Amino acid sequence: MALMITDECINCDVCEPECPNEAIYLGAEIYEIDPGKCTECVGHFDEPQCVQVCPVACIPLHPGHVESQQTLWQKFQRLQAASAVKDS
Repeated sequence: MALMITDECINCDVCEPECPNEAIYLGAEIYEIDPGKCTECVGHFDEPQCVQVCPVACIPLHPGHVESQQTLWQKFQRLQAASAVKDS
């Protein structure tokens, strides 16, 4: 599953720089997570870094984006390949 940020977000700015996939961005009112880029840190870390640093625990799994570990790994690989192409 991708993660999501709930309206309990206090816009503390700590989650955005922790995301290795640049999936977190400032939305109209609170930070948001792009489910197309969120791999729950699969491929980078053992646990989602945004969840680790969030002081108000407002980053649960997104029920609308159910994904297996294999799917998250494949998404990680696609994002890495796209990043490599963009950087070359």
